[in-house]
Amino acid sequence: MTASIGSLMGTTAAPRTAQCETHGAFESVNFIGRIWSKCPACATDLAAKEKAEQDAREHAGRKAAWEQRLGESCIPERFTDRTLNKFVASTPEQAHALAFATAYADGFAEVLKTGRCAMFVGKPGTGKTHLAAGIALRLMRRDGRPVLFTTVMRAIRSVKDTWGGNGGKTETQAIAALVYPDLLILDEVGVQFGSDTEKLILFDVLNERYEKRRPTLLLSNLDVEEVEAYLGERIFDRMREDGGEAVPFEWESYRGKAHA
Repeated sequence: MTASIGSLMGTTAAPRTAQCETHGAFESVNFIGRIWSKCPACATDLAAKEKAEQDAREHAGRKAAWEQRLGESCIPERFTDRTLNKFVASTPEQAHALAFATAYADGFAEVLKTGRCAMFVGKPGTGKTHLAAGIALRLMRRDGRPVLFTTVMRAIRSVKDTWGGNGGKTETQAIAALVYPDLLILDEVGVQFGSDTEKLILFDVLNERYEKRRPTLLLSNLDVEEVEAYLGERIFDRMREDGGEAVPFEWESYRGKAHA
């Protein structure tokens, strides 16, 4: 048995009964001289309170960090709660799209080894953005991975805006910001006309991601052939390499059903 300081100094008194206003009677131990132990139940309550406060601070810190990552991801505000679990698959085709998105997110460590890309193509309002956002949210929440969700037009504009020399960022830095994320999600592929200059910028971004084995997920309301025609053979071939897959979304629009 470990001796108290008081017993070693020969100055301890026998334990006595003390009274706590909150918990009632308790046995108080003399440490030394006039120093007696406090209510053990109060000490337990205090420790529990301090732990709860610490847990709350850590939770707030994690929440703030998550909100910062969510803001940096640029996922459209309407889709920041569209997890994979909330996607309703009522047809075999929808179930296939959900299964693909889930497997892509859950197997992302393997996806990164090859840089395997993917394309969600087909009719508008069919859930392409929902599933893409769901992949992004799972990667960010579970793994803390950097993800960027943007449109092709905004991505190209972010590079072109550096050309005037007034943005404080070089073209190389603008492209690097698009290459850096573990997953880049490019929406609205084919909405814009697609000049040679824009296609060259897009090629620079996707080719550098290809070389660094960083996957890209493209979303388009076009079909596969139209996407290929818009992107050009060089980009499209890189998207298909290492098992890159195009997932068709050909069912009726969810938004159309909601409007009806």
